[in-house]
Amino acid sequence: MRGSLPDARTAPLIVAGLRTPLARAGTSLAGVEVQHLLAPVLRELVERTRVSAEAVAEVVVGNAAGGGGNLARLAALEAGLPASVPGFTVDRQCGSGLDAIVLACRLAQTGASRLLLAGGAESISTAPLRGRRAADGAIEFYSRARHAPPGDAGDGDPDMGVAAETVAREAGISRDRQDRFALRSHRRALAAAAAGRYDAELVPVTAGATSVNADNGPRARLDAPLLARFPAAFVPGGAVTAGNSCGDADGAAAVVVVGPGSSAALDSPRETALAFLDAETAGVDPRRLGLGGAAAVESLLGRHGLATTDLAAIEFNEAFAGQVLACMDRLGLDDAAIDRVLNTDGGSIALGHAYAASGAVSVVRLLARAQSLPEGSLCLAMISSAGGLGTAALFETCRVTPSTRRAV
Repeated sequence: MRGSLPDARTAPLIVAGLRTPLARAGTSLAGVEVQHLLAPVLRELVERTRVSAEAVAEVVVGNAAGGGGNLARLAALEAGLPASVPGFTVDRQCGSGLDAIVLACRLAQTGASRLLLAGGAESISTAPLRGRRAADGAIEFYSRARHAPPGDAGDGDPDMGVAAETVAREAGISRDRQDRFALRSHRRALAAAAAGRYDAELVPVTAGATSVNADNGPRARLDAPLLARFPAAFVPGGAVTAGNSCGDADGAAAVVVVGPGSSAALDSPRETALAFLDAETAGVDPRRLGLGGAAAVESLLGRHGLATTDLAAIEFNEAFAGQVLACMDRLGLDDAAIDRVLNTDGGSIALGHAYAASGAVSVVRLLARAQSLPEGSLCLAMISSAGGLGTAALFETCRVTPSTRRAV
């Protein structure tokens, strides 16, 4: 059933989406600062849509591990956008890229902006060290910021892997099932790359004298016996391993958001756009932070009287196989449904998790998948974030024709 969904004909449209290759942290993109990852994506989006750069009303970018400042503004200027184009940066940790796109869609929905560039970027390789000043003036370095109070037992803000173990154990997700899902991610990503399904969304990045033009995370030699040899990574005797978890990655992704009402033609490089219908962010127990995405989906679909069976495509960041499977079980998707709709070209376990970029990568991937879906198909991007948060965004496929093409 369609419930109370907004009319896609008057909704903001995502008409183009691009990303850099995703590279394991410390490898081919290790020397590229975050603004230089994002700038080529922004520049190429403007060129491919043939829009006047002056028409961009806002650049909205998510970033989690950077050094502060305003990455959106810096990358926009690096991309050659006019100084008159503003930008601002948001931080909801891993959800930042998806939240930036949702925020851009909301701005377009209200009529405040007609054309926006939105996405996320992360250079884990060049992220600054973090330190605080002790009472004696010395600098104490720390690995990450606190996301929740420690709680009475001191376990209220666990490391991500520890939280993933909790979620998988409580949901009854076996080690074998986690390993099988991880292998699925790698095999599907390899198949997608071989078939050229990533080609139209990739923007090469110059790294020194090299042009990086392909993801380097998927492992062709990975198989079930090799995955079974990985030891527990976070909890002694646990089921979460380096093999069934994502790796850290460097990368960036962004989309073009166009609002209703216009006066000049905008070219779309895709035959199908994503009409933004609605989004939700929800909170859960920070000790079970991986469930945030599922909580957001439950609220979002419930508001519109929808079921997961109404969804034609889902992109969900694969931080940990056990966490993904626990969320899918909670949402009522069996293994057959997972194979049919979830991350059909692989996910972050294979490609890598570029923190704030990952939610934006999910939307870029949804747009690519939308090209082979019937008009009116419902598509979902979802992600769980540190501190026990989750964001989900609902879209509908919409054919881009001269009569439906927006202008700016």
